[in-house]
Amino acid sequence: MSVKIYPKLVLDALRNVRYPGTGKDVVEMGLVSDDIHIEGNKVSFSMLFEKPNDPFIKSVVKACETAILTYISPDIDIKGNIEVKTNEVAPPPAPPRLLPDVKNIIAISSGKGGVGKSTVTANLAVALAKLGYKVGVLDADIFGPSMPKMFDVEDVQPFLELVENKEMIIPVDKYGVKMLSIGFFVKKESAIVWRGAMAGNALKQLITDGNWGELDYFLIDFPPGTSDIHLTLVQTLPITGAVVVSTPQEVALADARKGIDMFTNEKVNVPILGLVENMAWFTPAELPENKYYIFGKDGAKNLAEEMNVPLLGQLPIVQSICEGGDTGSPVALNENSVTGAAFALLAENFVASVDKRNKEGGPTQKVEVHLK
Repeated sequence: MSVKIYPKLVLDALRNVRYPGTGKDVVEMGLVSDDIHIEGNKVSFSMLFEKPNDPFIKSVVKACETAILTYISPDIDIKGNIEVKTNEVAPPPAPPRLLPDVKNIIAISSGKGGVGKSTVTANLAVALAKLGYKVGVLDADIFGPSMPKMFDVEDVQPFLELVENKEMIIPVDKYGVKMLSIGFFVKKESAIVWRGAMAGNALKQLITDGNWGELDYFLIDFPPGTSDIHLTLVQTLPITGAVVVSTPQEVALADARKGIDMFTNEKVNVPILGLVENMAWFTPAELPENKYYIFGKDGAKNLAEEMNVPLLGQLPIVQSICEGGDTGSPVALNENSVTGAAFALLAENFVASVDKRNKEGGPTQKVEVHLK
């Protein structure tokens, strides 16, 4: 392009654009700001309109683009480079988002207790950390916190750190997983007798006052069932999706259906990332190829097909899982074992499901739940 571009040339071209109904050009009206930027053949500037709902904004901007291409050169890069501003007072800024550096917030839930939800949460977290992801776990089971035991950190006391003039709780870090639990702040032999509001406020404090930092996955170990704590959490945080854990038994599957319904009903509307079938079969350590379906076969697998949700994994019963939870050494640490391999596969399927959800769905929002 042989034409040398300079600001006055741009302004002269824009004087050919009239604002509808006034007979005045956009430069004369003061709609063109003085921030004209020229980089090679790229021209950019902003235009200041009185109101954001001005009906002529789009047509005036298009006319300005056409004027520059017509009166200067058709080779100028101007399309999409005109920024529209308005004089109207901007609305107050939105309150800062909770956990701004956390990419995915995941609910790990079960319809009933005793299906190994916390065990799945702990081992999934470890398996994800072994894959190189930054992982955090919030033990939201206020009345039965188990993460400190499962990670062998029952005697650890989280400490406070001053971050930007605010005291923050530093999560306990073990096996590459950051975690907080109410179990760190109460005596392990004492029962927690709180009303729902107290439990909800305690969880909110662990979320808002925890210095979680950057995380790829923030796993929340929900209490079993459907309760006020579940509603508190989905109203406090934008949940990316939920993973539901069940055993193959019909009694557990019936409750798993209720758990799925809680997340997917129109008032909550949290996507289901998939089902995990725990205790899918019993495998003796000395006979790793043998499978004994002591709780029924493929119950959660069939439920996943019925409800059109992914089956993320089927996890066997092996004595080492129980021992690992009791000793604070999650079996997922040993990916060469039968159970370690099962959790490694679960982690891969989980990551794929989260990625699929994020590609197909919009950004998550906090849930506005109004239940009578």
